[in-house]
Amino acid sequence: AGRAEQARSLVGHARDRRTGAMAGAGRVDLSEPDFSGYLTKRSKWLKEWRRRYFVLKGNRLYFLKTPESAPHGEIDLKDCLTVKSAEDKTNMRNCFEVATPQEVFFLCAASEKEKDEWIGAIGRAIVRFSSAYHDDGYDD
Repeated sequence: AGRAEQARSLVGHARDRRTGAMAGAGRVDLSEPDFSGYLTKRSKWLKEWRRRYFVLKGNRLYFLKTPESAPHGEIDLKDCLTVKSAEDKTNMRNCFEVATPQEVFFLCAASEKEKDEWIGAIGRAIVRFSSAYHDDGYDD
């Protein structure tokens, strides 16, 4: 199999149930992303805000500690319900939420312009890949 095929086959990897870590995450091909940049993300358990590098590629939004590091988390946009402003929920400027059936992710951008760009890019990915928007039984 060619490199492109190998990269595509590695995108759909499983999480370790105990740690939440992604199996094979270091091998995900994040070249030529649809959108990328730094956002501040609220941590799941401690609710602390941490700066992370995000990469939107296809129907997945990956988060990394730095652009050079391996992803340590992802949001599958195929199952995403909404992406919308969340300043009222977080009491922080330029924040938005990405909601899946399992979890709501709170993210903050550096500016309102950046927030709007992220919401637009994620929203387009949701429409392109969401199972809720496809009644023909297959993704793009």
